[in-house]
Amino acid sequence: MLEKKYLTPRQIVSELDKYIIGQKDAKKNVAIALRNRWRRMHVQSDMQKEIVPNNILMIGATGVGKTEIARRLANIADAPFTKVEASKFTEVGYVGRDVESMVRDLVEQSVNLVRLSKKEAVRERAEEAVESVILDALIPPVRTAPKSPSAVVENGDAEKMSDAELNEKTRERFRQKIKSGEIDERKIEISIQSGGGGNMGMVGGGMDEVSMMNLQDMLSNVIPKKTKKRKVTIGEAKKLLLEEESAKLIDMDEVKDEAISKAENTGIIFIDEIDKIAVSSKKGGGGGPDVSREGVQRDLLPIVEGSAVSTKHGVINTDHILFVAAGAFHVAKPSDLIPELQGRFPIRVELENLTKDDFYLILKEPKNALTKQYEALLGAESVSLEFADEALHELAELAFHINEEVENIGARRLHTVMSHLLNDILFDIPDEISANAKIMITRELVAERLSNLVKNKDLSEFIL
Repeated sequence: MLEKKYLTPRQIVSELDKYIIGQKDAKKNVAIALRNRWRRMHVQSDMQKEIVPNNILMIGATGVGKTEIARRLANIADAPFTKVEASKFTEVGYVGRDVESMVRDLVEQSVNLVRLSKKEAVRERAEEAVESVILDALIPPVRTAPKSPSAVVENGDAEKMSDAELNEKTRERFRQKIKSGEIDERKIEISIQSGGGGNMGMVGGGMDEVSMMNLQDMLSNVIPKKTKKRKVTIGEAKKLLLEEESAKLIDMDEVKDEAISKAENTGIIFIDEIDKIAVSSKKGGGGGPDVSREGVQRDLLPIVEGSAVSTKHGVINTDHILFVAAGAFHVAKPSDLIPELQGRFPIRVELENLTKDDFYLILKEPKNALTKQYEALLGAESVSLEFADEALHELAELAFHINEEVENIGARRLHTVMSHLLNDILFDIPDEISANAKIMITRELVAERLSNLVKNKDLSEFIL
């Protein structure tokens, strides 16, 4: 199982290349960090406990691919992943989120991942149970009264037996129809569970988020679940009942244990905007917000170092969680972080600013390139959209120019430029531009629609 999930460093970089242009150094470092987890889990001796991950600090402007690298990495590894912004945390006593909440979020993600895989494992059995419930609603089974041993078999009993057989044959025929989806539009009445204790919002008062969730969980277990009858189509009934039947077949205690182990050994926490909590050395310390910033760093430290955090699913140790921090570091420098925290991010990677050529490749190559997204959108209306190569070069140059003139927001600028280029076309479909139409985006069209942006120095509308 592990071998399929954990690729070699070169394969990991190759997978990341499908979605992210450039940034070879960052990709190489995250690929090594990911492969090292597989290596650690295959160490046979007691040394396994001692090997800790090398956390990574990514330094680079907004929109160069920091978050995307971390998110895609988690997808490749099928690992629980959570993204947090360091500026949302404040030290105890200030209003803000508690730093431990990011570990709780990670455990929630892990529980969801494990639950999904377990659901797939029991899917076949759950579907059979759903078919039986729908079948009972369509054709209730005939129950014959028990006969005493001395009873004489008369014609009436023989008829009853044949009724039961006929009922079973009819049920089997309808089971095949339910399976094939032949009668999905027929309506039936089913009983489904409605969660008890849904309106607990007012109970909370001054409670924090975690205590509130624990209280709701406890009350939902104490209050019996109600069932209500609903008239739905068989197609809808399949979806509604599948959740219920799957839940009956899954052992949630097993899910929680597996999820905590998965989060501990493969979890990735991405801490964005870490530069916002760095205390600039120019200010020379003092009071005010800087006190809170340093406090957040000191609160983050034990989590990144390795500590036990209580969650509603159990206690999780953070020793082997991979932390990837990122920041632009325009004002503050990485050295403005407290030394203890700096030491916990030994791998530093500087991401390069995007060039015109990078923008061109971003529009053309990735699997999720914006051009491919718009082609798919228009394809839904049976309209064919194509981009000439020169048009992509023009778009790349324009995005790069606006980033230089206003503010560098990296690849996110392409969203704005593409939106302004295609808005009129998107508006005209399907009223003016009908199905089966072919639209070619040429360099001339790009220049015509977006030339005023270059002339107009007031580009405030393009700042996201």
